[in-house]
Amino acid sequence: MSEPTAVTGVDFLTVFVADYPAAVEFYGGLLGLEHSVDYERIPAGEFETGSLTLQVMDSASIGREFTASGHPIALHVEDVEASRAKLEAAGVEFHGETMDSGVCHMAHFSDPSGNALMFHHRYAPRIS
Repeated sequence: MSEPTAVTGVDFLTVFVADYPAAVEFYGGLLGLEHSVDYERIPAGEFETGSLTLQVMDSASIGREFTASGHPIALHVEDVEASRAKLEAAGVEFHGETMDSGVCHMAHFSDPSGNALMFHHRYAPRIS
């Protein structure tokens, strides 16, 4: 067996989008994430979630064909229903009802490019 690597965390996650200006409005304006860096030379930048940086990038700017991600990024919120109501009032459509798994609430939606996202709140402690 080989020696483990020295990975100590995840620094950022890239979210490819088809329309960077729309993504800036969505992630920075509607979701209220801090837009900490704008790359300027290409349509891309960084948004802070508090625990993970989202590097939002127009995929065409680096020669990649855009395909929306169907794997949701779980965005932690304290109140899933209140956060959902805010986005619904702004015209965001959610995919089904808010789910209660018995330990957490989840509400699934997409960004303007169709990337899967969810609001998530764990209300029960993890069982070891």
